[in-house]
Amino acid sequence: MFVDEVEIKVEAGKGGDGCTAFRREKYISMGGPYGGNGGHGADIIFKVDEGLHTLLDLRYQKQIKGKNGENGRGKNQHGKGADPMIVKVPLGTVVTDLDTGLVLADLSHKEDEALIAKGGRGGRGNTAFKTQTNTAPEYSEKGEEGEEKNLKVEVKLLADVGLVGLPSVGKSTIISCVSASKPKIAAYHFTTLNPNLGVVKSTNGDSFVMADLPGLIEGASQGEGLGDKFLKHIERTRVLAHVVDMSGSEMRDPYEDYVLINKELEEFNPKLLKKPMIVIANKMDLENAKENLEEFKKKVDCEIFEVSAATNQGLQRVVDYLADILKTIEQQPLYEEDKIESHVLYKFKKEQPFTITKESDGLYVVSGKEVERLLKMTKFSNEGASYRFAKKLKRMGIDDKLMEMGAKEGDQVRILDFYFDFKD
Repeated sequence: MFVDEVEIKVEAGKGGDGCTAFRREKYISMGGPYGGNGGHGADIIFKVDEGLHTLLDLRYQKQIKGKNGENGRGKNQHGKGADPMIVKVPLGTVVTDLDTGLVLADLSHKEDEALIAKGGRGGRGNTAFKTQTNTAPEYSEKGEEGEEKNLKVEVKLLADVGLVGLPSVGKSTIISCVSASKPKIAAYHFTTLNPNLGVVKSTNGDSFVMADLPGLIEGASQGEGLGDKFLKHIERTRVLAHVVDMSGSEMRDPYEDYVLINKELEEFNPKLLKKPMIVIANKMDLENAKENLEEFKKKVDCEIFEVSAATNQGLQRVVDYLADILKTIEQQPLYEEDKIESHVLYKFKKEQPFTITKESDGLYVVSGKEVERLLKMTKFSNEGASYRFAKKLKRMGIDDKLMEMGAKEGDQVRILDFYFDFKD
């Protein structure tokens, strides 16, 4: 079964909790803190596996969850970090964050891999908090939560040449003649339900990959027929080969067919019409094909090849021409670098550490990645940890901002689902 698009949720592993412990041994006075750090949670990594050609393995997985890091232990023993979870995907896989719309990874090369969700940092044990003024800290940290993301994972096939055209114009017959691919061929529309790939070899021994895509119809870019599902596979091709039934055997005008398909390509992605394109004038052995071709040539300015896929006439000339021009056309990246989040991450943009809003009932709501992370990693059951949390908020300027906004002693403050009373 060919599955080229799935939606899943990934959750990286949580970091292990830090340990609060003290050294108590005979003959060692004032042993001090002895608690180890928690281990790092498992990262979620997507990696190319050339043996895969479909996302079938992911279709029935609603969630992928990484293992948590081990908790720290006494005697300064650090918890073991969890091994990353490797998710194997086909070559040409694109991973998009559904919540933000950002492309997280475009895995278009062998051995490509991408960190999709980062595991949580392990909490620090009380040994890590020892200072000259606090030689015996009685608190440690919780492990950080791992990243959670809702993803769209889709395969966009890697092919050098894409055959496009209306149903029943002969695309499947062409690829069956020039390669070892054996697609289903029948005298009805939408015989081809999935893309077919074939390796094509020219007379001088050069080879390239050709893709036969399901037939397009008017409205394909908006979801009509099968086109919207498979148009994305054309995006990676370097050359488009437009197959036209030049005989008009289904009472259609060849030029109108050509215009219709180009319109659908442009509406799906305007960049597609900027790709080099040739026209394969098929079914030239049938009646009216020669006359239609003469009229067609007057209106279309590109390389046109006369062929008859049914009798295998003229196809080798097409293959040799495509092999020659592919030598001069480089593979273009599917996405600009600044559209992929992994590149954006290296542009160290300073985020505002927190924001505070006042609701109609007088409640102050504090939000921000850093302050929320601090809250989640604090063990409020320990008085020392609670005091450290309050000091951290003060150093971040949250107390001053609250007072500036009119907060008074006893007013309620919320961070995530936790409520606090403000104290001046």
